[in-house]
Amino acid sequence: MTKFSKKFSHIYIEKKALNHKNTLKILAKYPKAEIIEINNYKQIFNRRSQSWKSQKKSQNLILGFREDNFLYKGSNVTPNFGYDNFYYNSVVLNCLYDCSYCYLQGMFPSANLVIFVNNEDFINKAIIQSENHNPLYLCISYDSDLLSLEGLLGYCREWITSINDNIIIEIRTKSANFNSLKDLKAKDNVILAWTLSPENIIKEQEPLTASLKARIKGIKDAVKNGWKVRICIDPILCYKDFLKDYLGLIDLLNSEIDLSKINNFSFGLFRMENSQFKKFKTIQSENKLAHYPYVKDKNYLTYDQEAYNEITYAIFEKLNSIGINNELIDFQKIN
Repeated sequence: MTKFSKKFSHIYIEKKALNHKNTLKILAKYPKAEIIEINNYKQIFNRRSQSWKSQKKSQNLILGFREDNFLYKGSNVTPNFGYDNFYYNSVVLNCLYDCSYCYLQGMFPSANLVIFVNNEDFINKAIIQSENHNPLYLCISYDSDLLSLEGLLGYCREWITSINDNIIIEIRTKSANFNSLKDLKAKDNVILAWTLSPENIIKEQEPLTASLKARIKGIKDAVKNGWKVRICIDPILCYKDFLKDYLGLIDLLNSEIDLSKINNFSFGLFRMENSQFKKFKTIQSENKLAHYPYVKDKNYLTYDQEAYNEITYAIFEKLNSIGINNELIDFQKIN
């Protein structure tokens, strides 16, 4: 949390969240923050005419208490890995990171971070849902990066230690924060998923995230401790000589990690819902990603079929060449 210690000069708290244990724990981390009591998080989060880019440079924190909408059906541009009962939750809205290609760029009216303090209610709702959906596949780090917040919240630990065997959870991250879970025993129904990019993309497009070296160390440590690990190279961005960089990334992973111990691999091209892309383009107006001649596929913007075919072939060929079977590879496309 060191690099984020200057954030959260103001903390807005819903009345229902004031005395929650997680609120008290968070406030203890930021004793100098100005505390503002509010009735509902939307008073601050959904205000009109907010400057998303300005807020992102100096995020404030909003603590809310969620009373409904604990689970959502999974998006058709996110891999479900063969699970029909695919859900996600949004226990945190927005992210500490600022990846320029992310759909969170301008998705919400505010760039401030919303944390719903009643994480236990999200867990209980998932347990109830799993009684009718066995197994329930659940992404708990969907509209944020929960593992990057583990030092502040401890939510990943709560999920791992509380869920039943009917629930399979994925915790996706760009952090190097595996140490916060290292003392826990690995569980078969928990998947730690690291999103990776070539080092040049991390430097150019993923400010604040952990370095490639640090993420690889996290993967190695997790594998060593018996955790199921998924490697995600998503989104793949097209630019001059991009395939060289992405295939080089796979070669690097093969040299650093025993890939036979990786649970599976997920890949996907840049894709974004059309209306969200308009917001993204406003936020990222100076970024070349916003001006690429994408094509429309259903209601999404992405790369053309020729690029899709080229990348699909190259990725599968590279992974096959190092002994990874197609059954372990999921190449995400718009459904």
